[in-house]
Amino acid sequence: MLNKSITLKYYKRPEIQRELVQHAENKEVGLRYNDSFGSRPDILTYPRDVIELALKGLTSFHASEELWENPLALNSNLSKKELDQLRLGWDLVLDIDCAIMEYSRICADLIIQFLKYCQVQDVSCKFSGNKGFHIGVPFEAFPRQVGDKPTRELFPEAPKKIAFYIKENIKEELAKRIMQFENNDFNAVKNKIAEPDIIIRQEINSYGDKIAKLNVDTFLAIDTILISSRHLYRMPYSLHEKSGLVSLPLNPEKVLEFEKPLAQPEKVLRPLFGFLQRKVQGESARRLLAQALDFEVKLEEKIEKRNFEEINLESPIKEDFFPPCLKKLLSGMADGKKRGVFVLSNFLGKIGWSKDDIQKFITIWNEKNPEKLREVYLKGQLNSFRPGERLPPNCSNRAYYKDMGICHPDSLCSRIRNPVNYTMLRWRSWLRDHEEKK
Repeated sequence: MLNKSITLKYYKRPEIQRELVQHAENKEVGLRYNDSFGSRPDILTYPRDVIELALKGLTSFHASEELWENPLALNSNLSKKELDQLRLGWDLVLDIDCAIMEYSRICADLIIQFLKYCQVQDVSCKFSGNKGFHIGVPFEAFPRQVGDKPTRELFPEAPKKIAFYIKENIKEELAKRIMQFENNDFNAVKNKIAEPDIIIRQEINSYGDKIAKLNVDTFLAIDTILISSRHLYRMPYSLHEKSGLVSLPLNPEKVLEFEKPLAQPEKVLRPLFGFLQRKVQGESARRLLAQALDFEVKLEEKIEKRNFEEINLESPIKEDFFPPCLKKLLSGMADGKKRGVFVLSNFLGKIGWSKDDIQKFITIWNEKNPEKLREVYLKGQLNSFRPGERLPPNCSNRAYYKDMGICHPDSLCSRIRNPVNYTMLRWRSWLRDHEEKK
């Protein structure tokens, strides 16, 4: 826990107060007191507020990814439409999540290089304060409109798609760079991570030989789950409770030179760099957004073809391989049952279930619901249904899994876009293991 004398000494500095207040403009602010947060929503308006909060025991400041017309008007009961009306915009904040700081640093550098390759001019970077890094692109660098929809309303869908687009484009180079850092020694990586048995994947080369590759997704993530409405990140120049270090903005061109001691409070003599600066060089992130949106469409088509046209399922995939959301749905639902039928029928149809089996399965599931759907409704829905014709809604569709209260992601969920993809990944993994044992 942070010592109060340390926080007071640091937060009483006028230049730190100014940086914090400037960053908090139009943002919901979260106030942390060592192991607990203050009530929300809150704002930070005046420099003197910083030291007054520190006197009350505050240890760190956190800010929303979204920009709000009036942050104090926020509450947990607002609908998506009401949130869209309050939202002025959103910043792209990529959170690199890895227990190994050296790997996070390599990833941060690659993301920055990739953003520059996509012609984004206004890229900022900061040390998170513990083991990771945050990469930021301000909302002002994005176009105001995408088609007939204001960009400010494309949250959290657009930043999630951008994060996924970046992750998919850098993952091969990231694995290569980490292996170079470890002198191509898989054991060096294994000795540093919690689950060493899953870091290696096998790839077949043009000669049919199996080649071992580093599976970066198992221990390093560019967090997309946390890109959600009213999610907070640690503000630049805020302290970190666990490390006692400053969440320090860095020169994006020299992120590889950063070492933790540089973020010690007494060594931060004055603010040198900003994070998410509002004065931008035009809409330089327009291309990035357009490519990310286009990439998702093409990827979905590719996954659709690879997973569900080229694979011949000789028998339906059973419940053992279902994702957490479907398992939760199957336990019975008080609300959202009609949406549940839509999800369940399309999900089962894509993993090899026949129409008769789907109808029987949904009928049994309906008996578990506190208030059952009428039989005539189920028959009407399934009468014209054709198994395998379409995917269930994507995970990012808030009207379904999250709003239905069944989204409880595990570690694999961050790697998939649709519940069917989760099941296919697990099923394929089981097949490979089964073949190897044989």
